[in-house]
Amino acid sequence: MSENGFDVLMISADGKELNEVIEHEQCRHIIVPMTRKITPFHDLSCLFRLIKIFRKERPDIVHTHTPKAGLLGMIAARLCGVRIRIHTVAGLPMMVEKGFKYRLLKFTERLTSAAATQVWPNSNSLQEYIIRHRLANPKKLRVIGKGSTNGIDLDDFNREGLDENTILTAKAVLRYSPTLKYLLYAGRLVADKGLVELMHVFFTLRKENSFLRLILVGDFENSLDPLPADILHEIESDPSVIRISWTNDVKYYMHLAGFFIFPSHREGFPNVLLQAGAMELPILCSRIPGNTDLVNDQETGLIFETGNERHMVEQARYAFTHSQELRIMSANLLRNIRENYRRENIWQNILNAYKSLVN
Repeated sequence: MSENGFDVLMISADGKELNEVIEHEQCRHIIVPMTRKITPFHDLSCLFRLIKIFRKERPDIVHTHTPKAGLLGMIAARLCGVRIRIHTVAGLPMMVEKGFKYRLLKFTERLTSAAATQVWPNSNSLQEYIIRHRLANPKKLRVIGKGSTNGIDLDDFNREGLDENTILTAKAVLRYSPTLKYLLYAGRLVADKGLVELMHVFFTLRKENSFLRLILVGDFENSLDPLPADILHEIESDPSVIRISWTNDVKYYMHLAGFFIFPSHREGFPNVLLQAGAMELPILCSRIPGNTDLVNDQETGLIFETGNERHMVEQARYAFTHSQELRIMSANLLRNIRENYRRENIWQNILNAYKSLVN
């Protein structure tokens, strides 16, 4: 955007990736310490900080991502009279909540959408969910391209461009053996990503196949969505489960794995499925909005019913015994990703939208 005439100011909480992001994007950045938890007094302080920033900067566009940044950013932008207020919806925590918390999150989503002038769900199925639950005025809704928040860098996620030394390092971490079959999951290690069902299913499958191994790439989030103690113990103690902290080298584990499994309960449009698909890794995933925008059952991967362990086992057994069919599905998915989800195309669509709105 800065290369196309926009003066870009980035705002986020602090984090370990921050310096890398600033260096890569070469744009100004301000820290506002927003949290992912429900913290009303702290949130009010962050809201006042955002109002102060917007009054000083007087932006033409405020574009927010994530539920908390959306809520605070859209309210602040509206109070400051910013004309173009865009909120990207990349997943809804309310999908997996009940009772008071569900009602609270639904209210905040509606409040965010009311303060925005445009709401951009990052998948068509998420847009349908928003309309069905009356979270936003349908006239405000817009899906960029075929979906996805940022697309995928196909020069990075490409089997042909892998570094041989990094492949050897990944093999050493896995204690890799071609006689073993590797099932890979990558993402946050939390309950709403389906980790409980995944562990149950894995141990069922391993009883049938002693050569099966499970690779978990990601970090725990015990303060937000902790796993049960027994599941944590199994992950940490069972030698057939290989846990790797989140890494920028996830594509190397995708290269070495035989299958990618993604049992998440809620998504917007999961980047990790784009990554696995670009690496030509056969995909098994849950039937939820976001996943089903990219993966069609028996065409570009296998889909199981969300939270249904028996169906997960059945689909995994099919994948293990129909390798040729899964290779065809992977090739179909790669073709779709190349045609519709290149990062440069997503960027161009967003740029066109910005220019049209400003003009």
